[in-house]
Amino acid sequence: MTAFTTRCLRNVSLALGLWFAIALTAFADNITAGRAEAEIVDGQLSLNTRFQTRLPVTLADALSQGVPLTFRLDFELTRPRTEAYRLDVSNWFEPHASLTFKLSYQSLTNRYRVTIGTLPRFYSSLAEALSAIGSIRGWRVLEPGTLSGVEAGDVKARARLELDITELPKPFQFNAFGSSDWALSSGWVGVGVKEAS
Repeated sequence: MTAFTTRCLRNVSLALGLWFAIALTAFADNITAGRAEAEIVDGQLSLNTRFQTRLPVTLADALSQGVPLTFRLDFELTRPRTEAYRLDVSNWFEPHASLTFKLSYQSLTNRYRVTIGTLPRFYSSLAEALSAIGSIRGWRVLEPGTLSGVEAGDVKARARLELDITELPKPFQFNAFGSSDWALSSGWVGVGVKEAS
């Protein structure tokens, strides 16, 4: 009986080890947060973020064939709760903010373009372009005065960067749903908040 139990436990541990190896491989090409911090300036938050993004081969191929990729940087105020609740009610869920980064490849010039809003920047390599995705400095995410009189230690916020598959061309949207290659996200990351220096 003991030998049978030992063999079963060995098989279970082998299966779990294999599952973890597969899971780590699946999530190796994703988005990780390098920095997420904010300062309280004039009663609003000034957000600074940096993310590292790795594209799976499928996405890199699609990009090189002319498919633009849109990434969305989301911000959410989670505390003080009364302020977040008041903003939810008064502004129809606006203790949130979003910023889009559009990545495209220009085959004629062999350059990558990252557009933030209407402002384009060009990069000579995919690595340089990916380092610009989600990197922002001094982004004012709340209205001036929203956090007036609130201590930095009382403020909690979070941010995330993810590939927005709803912005893909329709044929690619169908392929993207349910595919781990197209599900790029950092998940929610806590934002460290401090007083302006």
